[in-house]
Amino acid sequence: MQLPLTQMNDTHRKEMDVDGNRWDEPVIQVKDLYKIYRVGEERVRALNGVSFSIRRGCFCSIVGASGSGKSTLLNMLAGLEKPTRGEILIAGEHMERKTENQLVAFRREHIGFIFQSFNLMGTMNAIENVALPLTFQGMDKKSRNKKAEEMLDLVGLTKHKRHRPNQMSGGQQQRVGVARALVVEPEIIFADEPTGNLDSNTSVEVMNLMKRVVREKNQTLVMVTHDNYLAGFADIVIRIRDGKILEIEERSGQDMPEEIAVQTGED
Repeated sequence: MQLPLTQMNDTHRKEMDVDGNRWDEPVIQVKDLYKIYRVGEERVRALNGVSFSIRRGCFCSIVGASGSGKSTLLNMLAGLEKPTRGEILIAGEHMERKTENQLVAFRREHIGFIFQSFNLMGTMNAIENVALPLTFQGMDKKSRNKKAEEMLDLVGLTKHKRHRPNQMSGGQQQRVGVARALVVEPEIIFADEPTGNLDSNTSVEVMNLMKRVVREKNQTLVMVTHDNYLAGFADIVIRIRDGKILEIEERSGQDMPEEIAVQTGED
């Protein structure tokens, strides 16, 4: 099942990004994916024949209850787990065929992560936390700090660049997490319950922020959530239960109603 890239007219579909990639080409392709675990004498199908594709620049949410298979699917897409069978193509490369070292290198160069628990280093300020992934790419300190500051400006944390995590609110910490995911200029960002530790108002702020930023940068965002309301921020909603896709809903990049949308200013 192939998902369209939303918010592109016919002219845009013929254009390419700065790297020469067509905007309308699938950046994620999943074909007949299975993940089967053995639990005693039983075989548990965490994923049971999942197939879909996501086009470049799309914000996609994968929504399901606990045990539905959504987290397993995210782990497969990110190369954190191997499928029992099936194919996963990310940016044209087969994830299921890569060695662990190849997967580590691929994630470092192509993928950004946003975590539920923020995963910030408590001894580092916002700039240092955002710049950390660039350290592993071998970038010099001056260049990586400059890039980190640009990302913090983008997510509305200009006044909090020198603050450590314990000096920031939960919403501000998650904005640092978003900036850290963006700083490596990934093709794809995976977000695992990114608002799980936030209150409802702050959750809306962070969701609007993520949606705005990925649109501006034409990046692909894949978010896993159990919350149908938060899933509704996405352009595409994939509903999963018992390891199977129940429905794929295209929302055509609809914005949330004004009465519930919150501006993405500073906390």
